[in-house]
Amino acid sequence: MAKASSKLRDTLATLLTQIYPDRDPAPLAKEVISAFWPEGTKARSRGRALGNTLWSEADTLVITYGNTFIDGQHKPLDLLRDFLDRYVKGVISGVHILPFFPFTSDDGFSVTDYRAVNSQLGDWPDIERIAADFRLMSDLVLNHVSSNSNWFSDYLQGREPYDKFFKEALPSDDLSEVVRPRISPLLREVETASGPKHVWCTFSHDQIDLDFENPEVLLEFLRVTRIHIDHGIRIVRLDAVAFLWKEIGTNCIHLPQTHAIVRLMRVLCDYAEEPVVLLTETNVPNAENLSYFGNRNEAHMIYNFSLPPLLLHALLSGTSVHLNQWLMRMPPAQLGCAYLNFAASHDGIGVRGAEGLLSGEELGSVINTVRDFGGKVSMRALPDGSEKPYELNITFFDALKGTIDGGEDAHQIARFLCSQTIVMALEGVPAFYVHSLIATPNDTEAVDKSGMNRAINRHRWDYADLRQQLDDPETVHAQVLDALKNRISIRTAQKAFHPNATQFTMQLGEKIFGIWRQSLNRDQSIFALHNVSDELQVLPTLSINLIDGEDWYDLLTGKKLDLSDGVLTFQPYQCRWVSNVK
Repeated sequence: MAKASSKLRDTLATLLTQIYPDRDPAPLAKEVISAFWPEGTKARSRGRALGNTLWSEADTLVITYGNTFIDGQHKPLDLLRDFLDRYVKGVISGVHILPFFPFTSDDGFSVTDYRAVNSQLGDWPDIERIAADFRLMSDLVLNHVSSNSNWFSDYLQGREPYDKFFKEALPSDDLSEVVRPRISPLLREVETASGPKHVWCTFSHDQIDLDFENPEVLLEFLRVTRIHIDHGIRIVRLDAVAFLWKEIGTNCIHLPQTHAIVRLMRVLCDYAEEPVVLLTETNVPNAENLSYFGNRNEAHMIYNFSLPPLLLHALLSGTSVHLNQWLMRMPPAQLGCAYLNFAASHDGIGVRGAEGLLSGEELGSVINTVRDFGGKVSMRALPDGSEKPYELNITFFDALKGTIDGGEDAHQIARFLCSQTIVMALEGVPAFYVHSLIATPNDTEAVDKSGMNRAINRHRWDYADLRQQLDDPETVHAQVLDALKNRISIRTAQKAFHPNATQFTMQLGEKIFGIWRQSLNRDQSIFALHNVSDELQVLPTLSINLIDGEDWYDLLTGKKLDLSDGVLTFQPYQCRWVSNVK
């Protein structure tokens, strides 16, 4: 066990009292320290000071599966490393490899062994080679485990300690208020060594929920986290963490013990010698999502889950009204915290983040348009037994084929680049799903084969075919990747785009979405201006209050602006980053 300061022990004991009030906190705190810092590892003498030093304007992430690229000859992780080195090294700083462990379903999120790498992808040395050149994020899938895992097998056979690892309930229990993202039955009956039991399944009957009321479950995941850190992981993503703690008769989401566990893990990360960032994945309405910052003492980063549906609505409808209203109400990230901004992910476009922000009619228009462009809609179950849209399943590139009123048009690439440029400009760290980077279209064949809507956005590229596409400047894939790399490179050189740099939402009408960013030392300002419509827009320069006597440049073109006529013109979906620093 690592030598730990008295402050660390006391802090952990206080948190453990909140989580496990019936346990003696002092010895349990020692067990936590031993789990996270086993023999041979070392804790900091004091926690990392609150500050915005764990990230900078140079940070961007790509999100990908370990087997996005295949060729039938090489390990997929080697192909991923080749893609990263060949096409985005020096532009993208980090990579989120979605669950790369042995699994049985849900494309990796039904884990059978948290300590191993899926042999069909590669092994730990392959992960470490990527981590040597890129800041690596991994998933801690801690709400549930595969029904085919050794843990669950031991549970069924009554073997300690796993006989108490899984959440049980009775069909007669009051489960009417439980919030879930799926429509399958919550409980699954299984036969155990001590008779039939009903286990909790928030997501699917292959994903059995763990019971964190047993502190041994928490300790086991701390040991797993340490293994990941030792293999080079520097961002730990807490998957589906909002559902972690269950109490019969409650909604079983965001419970106080869940927040206390996140705070405990934040303490451990802050005392780690390695610069580990804790990221929570909570696809819920905006106010609930923001709660995972805590009081600067929970997640270092949270996903900006409201951004994707609002961004999609703005570009499909040609109005940024709701995007503006949402951003105006968004608080700056607290000291030591940051947003993770994204438009698309492996799960498609979640719509829970738009609850209370888009009307039912507005969301319905988006859904109908997405369906017209080949997309699917996944539902979630409500307590009264009804269903409600949960996510849109479509590639973000194909989601922007056209508009709500006009249908498909010739502006798809420009519209899509506008969406990603907005993501780059906002306060926070931008993340790009790999299929957005390379403009992958809908994979409807994969949906037909798998029967799973999410497969539409999880295409596996034959790597030789992809390279041929990316090496031909005439293809859409090459054009989009080159344009995005150019804009990312420009962004990462601007101090005013530090994830915590000052941000103000501008009021420029509904067609121009504008934000003002200022560097932490106040020596650079950027007016990030984006035409979200398919029409030419003319913006009076007085409306953005450019200071007289200074030269102003459009960073995206590299040219000095001629402001003599007092206006800036915008072609459909054109973006301008107007700065006083070239």
